[in-house]
Amino acid sequence: MRLLTARLSAKRRSPLAGFVVLLLGLLLTGGAYAALSPATAASSSSSQSDVAKGRQLFLVGCASCHGQNGEGIVTQRNTEYGPPLIGVGAAAVDFQVGTGRMPAMQTGSQVPRKTPSYTEAEIEALAAYVASLAPGPAVPGQESYDVSKATDEQIVRGGELFRTNCTACHNFAGRGGALPNGKYAPSLMGVSEKHIYEAMLTGPQNMPVFNDLTLTPEDKRDIISSLLFLQQNESPGGFSLGSLGPVSEGLFIWIFGIGGLIAITVWITAKSN
Repeated sequence: MRLLTARLSAKRRSPLAGFVVLLLGLLLTGGAYAALSPATAASSSSSQSDVAKGRQLFLVGCASCHGQNGEGIVTQRNTEYGPPLIGVGAAAVDFQVGTGRMPAMQTGSQVPRKTPSYTEAEIEALAAYVASLAPGPAVPGQESYDVSKATDEQIVRGGELFRTNCTACHNFAGRGGALPNGKYAPSLMGVSEKHIYEAMLTGPQNMPVFNDLTLTPEDKRDIISSLLFLQQNESPGGFSLGSLGPVSEGLFIWIFGIGGLIAITVWITAKSN
């Protein structure tokens, strides 16, 4: 019995034991990440014709800034003229091109939203081509951002999540706000559910990435339902003053409140004379 125990103990101390444990740990970690991470564009069923069409569109409208193969272009000052697109995924393309930010009219600290330059079919082809370069977040299906049946509880929860994670940049009412170096967080009014979801998934421009490990798909849907509530309902307090917070409210008081008091004082003085 003692001899058998000694043999088992010796096997457990074998140099291969540590390697086996490390291998099992890596397999478990990889499996957990694959199960919890968002779907990638590599699993998309985009046809080769879509990829080829997207490649042609890319060479005409995007390659001058992002390189002929999406590798990005670096200037002589070692700054990015156009960032690399390898691994950004189809969702990033659908957001940037679908909101008209790309192609950009000019380089700058911030690229504003504008009317899209491409049709839906062309955007899908561009997304398919960029997705073919390397795996990345896929364009979400409608079920991912459909909040048509959101309950009051989900809207309230979404508002709490928005105030916790987003108001530092986008303002408590989703109206946007200023950032350093000429940048800004854009207003979320009028933005579609799909593009809000994609923005959280891909982190465009100055925005951080809120992947499914940071904000679950349910969290994202609740945030979207809260933003739609803000878009579809008037301010319960009356005149919103642009929903810009204490700056516009304080300015209103200074101009109209104190200005009104000064006018009344002058009127009383004139009457007394």
